[in-house]
Amino acid sequence: MNNEMENFVNPIDKDSITENPSTLPYAHERGGQLIKPLDKGRIKGNALAAMYEQSDMQLDQIREQIELLAKQAQSIHDRVKISERIYQADMSIKPLVGKTYHLYRRPTGKEILSLVAPEEWGRSSKLEFVASVKLLADHTWEIISNEL
Repeated sequence: MNNEMENFVNPIDKDSITENPSTLPYAHERGGQLIKPLDKGRIKGNALAAMYEQSDMQLDQIREQIELLAKQAQSIHDRVKISERIYQADMSIKPLVGKTYHLYRRPTGKEILSLVAPEEWGRSSKLEFVASVKLLADHTWEIISNEL
């Protein structure tokens, strides 16, 4: 039998066989798992498209947050500006938090804070309406309506 093995010539071409079949990129046995080559370009393209879509979505969310913060900052800035004007105005009352007051300008240019609403003045009033405001807990003033 040893003699037979020594004289055995494999009819399969040596370039078509391997000593380690597990390293082959395809199934090497009948009934073996089908292995399809990957379309790496398509996989990368799909991954890039998904990445760009997610990034754009997140950037849009951040833009919306920035716009909201900018509006909030502008609102605070406006409250500070009107508050400065009110605290420089003549005031014969002690304002209470949560109450509405009205800012007017006299013909002299000096401003005055009043409890009297614009529609409550008679026609003889020489005051120019500036704004209706509400005192907030932080002692800034919220503009309710204005002629600014």
